[in-house]
Amino acid sequence: MSASHWLEIGRIVAPQGLQGEVRVAPSSDFPERFLEPGQRWLRRPHCSTPEPIQLLQGRLLEGRQIYILRLQGIGDRDQAEALRGCTLLVSDQDRPTLAADEFYVADLIGLRVLLQSSGAEIGAVTDLYTAGNDLLEVRLHGFPGQTARQVLIPFVPAIVPQVNLQQGYLTIDPPMGLLGEADIGEPENP
Repeated sequence: MSASHWLEIGRIVAPQGLQGEVRVAPSSDFPERFLEPGQRWLRRPHCSTPEPIQLLQGRLLEGRQIYILRLQGIGDRDQAEALRGCTLLVSDQDRPTLAADEFYVADLIGLRVLLQSSGAEIGAVTDLYTAGNDLLEVRLHGFPGQTARQVLIPFVPAIVPQVNLQQGYLTIDPPMGLLGEADIGEPENP
């Protein structure tokens, strides 16, 4: 499979104890990816081809948002340390079904951002941050007298009323001041 066929679910950040367990910082909102045994894929730093690895056991480290995993073939601290910086992956075909108002981050990146009031395209989604409410990072197109810049937009229905993945856009209804100086004027052609 090519790199576009993989979803990163977490990064191994450290060994845990002496028996080969590893600490994983999750990048997935699905705990079962770390708790249910089965095949996962491991991509080492500076390597484009992932290798299969079996998840034998996993548990959440209480209060830390870190998972402790036991992986097949990793039996001591040195072997676990050698995995530091590796990413854990699943096939993009292994996506859990989402509710109607839920989205995969990878599907949001690159969406065009349109103003609900006028339909004008003002930018594109470049990232999503989780901070209480999710925040969309949007790169605004250049406005008259301005250079393109990034803004954070709360990803809540009152501000982002529509997401259309099939047509590649989302609409925003920003309160006054959310876009800063971009609240006034229309964007130039990107």
